[in-house]
Amino acid sequence: MEPLPDPKRDRQVKGVEPPPAKGHDSNMREANKKRVTTHITSQNLEGEISLGAFITHTTNNGTFHFEKDAITVTGAKCPLSLELLYPNGPDEPPDYKALRDHLRKEGRIRKEDCLDIIKKVIDIVSNEPNLLRLQDPITIVGDIHGQYYDLLKLLEVGGNPDNTQFLFLGDYVDRGSFSIEVLLLLYALKINFPDRIWLIRGNHECRQMTTFFNFRDECEYKYDIVVYYAFMESFDTIPLSAVINGKFLGVHGGLSPELILLNQICSFTRFQEPPRSGIFCDILWSDPIDEDKEEHTIQTESYFPNDIRGCSYFFGYNAATTFLEKNGLLSIIRAHEAQLEGYKMHQTNLKTGFPIVITIFSAPNYCDVYNNKGAVLKFDSNTLNIQQFSFSPHPYHLPNFMNLFTWSLPFVSEKVTEMLYSILNSSINNSDEELNDVVLPVEVLQILNYLEDNNKKLQALNDAEQFGEGQEEDLLKDNSFLGDNNKTTDKTNQHSDVPKDDGGVEKNDDAQNLKDRSDALRKKVQSVGRLMRVFRTLRKENELIVQLKGCSPGYRIPVGLLLSGKEGLENELEKFTKVKEIDSINEKRPPNE
Repeated sequence: MEPLPDPKRDRQVKGVEPPPAKGHDSNMREANKKRVTTHITSQNLEGEISLGAFITHTTNNGTFHFEKDAITVTGAKCPLSLELLYPNGPDEPPDYKALRDHLRKEGRIRKEDCLDIIKKVIDIVSNEPNLLRLQDPITIVGDIHGQYYDLLKLLEVGGNPDNTQFLFLGDYVDRGSFSIEVLLLLYALKINFPDRIWLIRGNHECRQMTTFFNFRDECEYKYDIVVYYAFMESFDTIPLSAVINGKFLGVHGGLSPELILLNQICSFTRFQEPPRSGIFCDILWSDPIDEDKEEHTIQTESYFPNDIRGCSYFFGYNAATTFLEKNGLLSIIRAHEAQLEGYKMHQTNLKTGFPIVITIFSAPNYCDVYNNKGAVLKFDSNTLNIQQFSFSPHPYHLPNFMNLFTWSLPFVSEKVTEMLYSILNSSINNSDEELNDVVLPVEVLQILNYLEDNNKKLQALNDAEQFGEGQEEDLLKDNSFLGDNNKTTDKTNQHSDVPKDDGGVEKNDDAQNLKDRSDALRKKVQSVGRLMRVFRTLRKENELIVQLKGCSPGYRIPVGLLLSGKEGLENELEKFTKVKEIDSINEKRPPNE
């Protein structure tokens, strides 16, 4: 059957049956009476649409009116309906499979449903202790960092969530472009399986890191700041560590010099932004020291300042073995560091023959540039198996969730200003050449000399105002001030010595206009040059600008800073960093009075 043309006759709507002939169906008239007209604008039509035959009206601004049962809207970018998300009712757990598949197609859910999922997770994890105590079989997962499509692969490798226990070691957000999708799926799994899906907090699950990196931008781009604050509230409720089979400690970062016994993890409140120091900070931020570095350190010391992270510590072999022995543990399983193979077995405990630390990292091809593998650790019957997996392709997103116009604007603007700059420069050169190369009559040259002398005298008057009163009178008495042929200041005779043409127009008009035009062009070139510098800075120093925004109040960089270029941005960032270091004491929890 031939495709049905649309009302504007400018495209074909394929696969749509034409309307039946009048009187073809006796039930058609009854059906038409029950139809309700629906108003649909272009903002709603994000997915694929199938248009029915009964289009009632088309306006010039692209707004259509369709009969309700004559249109079906499909496609992942339409928000997932409440009926599909909660097939058993809004008080029951969401259908995580429908959500998973919908998000896979770059779909969204309504803001209200997103906030509802966050609230349900908060209600569940708020009742869990700081230190979870778990038993195998269990699959342990490291950093995910917003790599949603790798999370889907991970769930295939690690086991079906319907019958597999998972422990996620944190860092669900930032770096990748799909952090919201990662959280929504993990939260939906947690709501469905509260006794089988376990989440602990990473160092990126906080306000400071998500503002500095891209999760806050992602929330504002896909939803708004309300959703971001809701996620931050949920991060404050997530537990901090887990013990598996009483033998393995699972944390995101590592150990703390203040952490002697496991029960100390339960001695403080976690419902807050992580502090700058202390056990809470260290179990999120610390790292095991590399073997080659430890050879150059003092063997009697167990902890060393972590200069890479800018906070917390490196912990060495002595610190780890002492802690494990005091708490009857065999090893520490942690995440926090990218690994080429997706995992790393650190130094072996000489007493047990088992690695004191195992690092697991589950974000393959980290940041789309590392080309590393991802891995999960399967723990069953006191047996550890590591399974690796490669990255999965994902939809492309522009940096910082910019749209195409915003992303291309600095490039286009820079080129346009460069062209304008060249044109204006050429005009200035032409004007100067016209002024210098054209052979002028003697009368015109006298006029130009006259104007130049007057400009010098006026400049001298201006200078006199700066040095003191009285000098103006001395200058006015100077016979050469107004020229050889004019000694009076009478306004009517001020230019009596200026030759005039037959029409009575002063012959210095053309020369003066040419000079004014050159001056105006020079000012325009200066302005365009400044604008070009701004766009060049925006294009080349985007990363520095993002860092400065994260440090600046209101997420805005100081006015005029773009004109200073890369050097100015670096100096300003260094200044911000110093101020933050000085102010770091205020980040600590106030002492109890």
